Amino acid sequence: MSEKRFTQAILPVMFGFFIMGFVDIVGVATNYVKADFTGMNDKVAGLISLSCFLWFLILSIPTGMLMNKIGRKKTTLLSFAITTVAMLVPVVRYDFAFVLVAFTMLGIGNTILQVALNPLVSNVVSSEKLTGTMTLGQFIKAISSFLGPILTAAFAGGVFGWKMVFPVYAAVTLMAMAWLALSPINENRVENPDISFARTFSLLKDNYIVMFFIGILVLVGVDVGMGVTFPKLLQERCGLPLEKAGMGNSVYFLARTIGAFLGGLILMKYSVRKFFNGSVILALASLVGLIFAKGLIPILILVALFGLGYSNLFSIVFSTSMLRVPEKTNEVSALLIVGVCGGGVITPLLGIITDAFGNQAAALIALSLAWLFMVYLIPKIRSARPEEQ
Repeated sequence: MSEKRFTQAILPVMFGFFIMGFVDIVGVATNYVKADFTGMNDKVAGLISLSCFLWFLILSIPTGMLMNKIGRKKTTLLSFAITTVAMLVPVVRYDFAFVLVAFTMLGIGNTILQVALNPLVSNVVSSEKLTGTMTLGQFIKAISSFLGPILTAAFAGGVFGWKMVFPVYAAVTLMAMAWLALSPINENRVENPDISFARTFSLLKDNYIVMFFIGILVLVGVDVGMGVTFPKLLQERCGLPLEKAGMGNSVYFLARTIGAFLGGLILMKYSVRKFFNGSVILALASLVGLIFAKGLIPILILVALFGLGYSNLFSIVFSTSMLRVPEKTNEVSALLIVGVCGGGVITPLLGIITDAFGNQAAALIALSLAWLFMVYLIPKIRSARPEEQ
């Protein structure tokens, strides 16, 4: 592939990660919706995340089957179309039912996108560059996640309020769809397009794939849990109003953005195994620190450190899984994206915990306990990448 053709192919694919980041608006949106509808508690508000992330459980494997039939590019374009429509639903009518419909469709679109986009990257770059490229993709996704709370807070003071973020997202997604549709991408031929649920779930016979699947579930669950918990922590311990507390998520996403950028560069040259080890331990130490931290500055520093530790773990786990079974990339992607449903499972649980204990420390303890699985995963990543020192 010529350099010009490579650039024409890689840029719209990587911009797809920016669209992927739109799903992270669910954390701050949950808090705004709860404030808009008087009397709503955390358990009911948690239904927003559930309506969004449930589809990763239901549709990931069917999406892998669809992708084998129509191709990765067409499947990605379908995800963009669904996301565009989803972002227009609250514009038509804003009530809790329509909010649930919007985030349901956002979840469907994002499920399809996450299943298709990562394998699509492998059609553009070599296997040696896959982990680093996917990490740079997470950097682009982190930029999108970082901008979400900022845009929401900026729009909150306008005529249409924070909800103006939805038509903006719709317009950007439509642009991304047109760009990718015009890009030249030669997809790898699928040897067996008639895959099934049984064929996909047969990957679970590999203990490593099982561990990596649970790792994805934990990573996404803790990430979404932080997005919901952190603004409430700032309100509880620092007395900030919702608009400023929601902006606190941007500190987390900014740290993830910086971490993903640096990680993408580092992982092109250095050991994935050692980088994974340090990242997991840094994130755990930061989570534990947040349980006890008081005062705005210490809390922001700790959440930034957690963001730095977290930023590259998803791409490392994902790429390690794809490299382990390279002949079944589509199936691996579909199976792992099922784990993204962890974002829908953990948020209602955190709502129950915080309603029961009346503080966010309980939620942080639960997140820390879940994170211990990532520590358990350290030797698994080491043995799955024996070629690295």
